[in-house]
Amino acid sequence: MNALVNRRFVTLMGVIAFLGSVSQIAFASEPVRVMTFNIRYGTAPDGENAWPKRRDLVVKVIKEANPDVIGLQEALRDQLDFLQDELPEYAKVGVGRDADGGGEYSAILYRAGRFDLSDAGTFWLSATPEKPGSHTWGNTLPRIVTWARLLDRATKRRFVMANTHWDHQSQPAREQGAQLMADRLSEVAKDGKPLVATGDFNAGPQNPAFVKLLEAGKLKDTYRLKHPDEKKVSTFNGFGTKLNGTKIDAVLINDQWQAKDAQIIRTHEGERYPSDHFPLTATIELTD
Repeated sequence: MNALVNRRFVTLMGVIAFLGSVSQIAFASEPVRVMTFNIRYGTAPDGENAWPKRRDLVVKVIKEANPDVIGLQEALRDQLDFLQDELPEYAKVGVGRDADGGGEYSAILYRAGRFDLSDAGTFWLSATPEKPGSHTWGNTLPRIVTWARLLDRATKRRFVMANTHWDHQSQPAREQGAQLMADRLSEVAKDGKPLVATGDFNAGPQNPAFVKLLEAGKLKDTYRLKHPDEKKVSTFNGFGTKLNGTKIDAVLINDQWQAKDAQIIRTHEGERYPSDHFPLTATIELTD
């Protein structure tokens, strides 16, 4: 009898161990869907493309893409308030880039039902990164990086999500900002922890600033990982008037992730585009 009980006990423990390993595999393979989206600031004098005429399309595009985390660029407070009203499943991280906390955000939205916020911050791409509103490398406008450390309840692991909007005029500001961004995110992600970075980089893939960010930050462009030879890659569309440019928006990952899918979302309704940029999505999974 004791031998029979012992065999049953051993069998039971084996089943428990197997189920535990299956559970860990399920957690580890849970994908994260990421979006980057420059929504064009809401006070721009865009006439027929003004924010009130396209904001519902922005919501539609986000809902159809169904991202878990979103990096928004050029978002003003009123725009963020509208999006949060329309998309209540997302929580927000970020501050305005100006010294008084106003102006454009590089905000991060994340699914509050899936992620817990562990920590967050914003730094300025300048020689004084902790000084709100600072800009010192030839850019006339302040530029920022907002980051959030999120605990994924699905995988039981934390990762860092970062979002930025680089300067559109000053190459020195882009290059100096790239190095600062790489250095600071390395500190935040603690040397190799899972990291995702989204942004409108105002720089093509061959631009030295973008190259520096990828090399110094040990990052890879998810779209190029999945579509290395694609030629039609313009992400700035000028509300449908400029469709043959270069790719200046990106979802970047470090080696802790693998890219399962990546797309440029070109949704529009007739001549109505949601923004003067196309959003991008990437579906990524933790490698470990």
